[in-house]
Amino acid sequence: MRYSENSRVWIYQSDRQLLADETLLIQQQLDNFVRNWTAHNNQLKAGAEIRYNRFLILIVDEEQAGASGCSIDKSVNFMKQLEQQFNINLFDRFNLAYRSGNEVLSAPRAQFEELIKTGVINADTIVYNNLVQNVAELETKWEVPFKNSWHPQLFRDLITV
Repeated sequence: MRYSENSRVWIYQSDRQLLADETLLIQQQLDNFVRNWTAHNNQLKAGAEIRYNRFLILIVDEEQAGASGCSIDKSVNFMKQLEQQFNINLFDRFNLAYRSGNEVLSAPRAQFEELIKTGVINADTIVYNNLVQNVAELETKWEVPFKNSWHPQLFRDLITV
């Protein structure tokens, strides 16, 4: 399904890489969820995908019907159910993801800071901006070099960009 570049996006990052069978099961549950996802009894034009066995992405094209507070609450509750079922954390905003070769890894803030100090993460390391708001930003501002992300603000004293 194609979505307009203005379609809203929510990214949930797992604190660990999902196993292949977990990814399949979660994708099935995501597909079921978005198929039945409504806002004020209006079917949402929604989709879901998993990238790199780590990022669960919900997309809603609001040209047909907009996501409401209640529908967003439904999605959050659904994600919390997935957390419990698969023993993952999807809501730790200070578990930061970065690319190392062909792998996407993540680290808690303190460990991420150490990786910067030791040079494992530098200004050119690809990081993930899970705060993107729409499909256009997902395609252009989600996977970016550290120096082009919001990360330098958090680690201002550790890295020169």
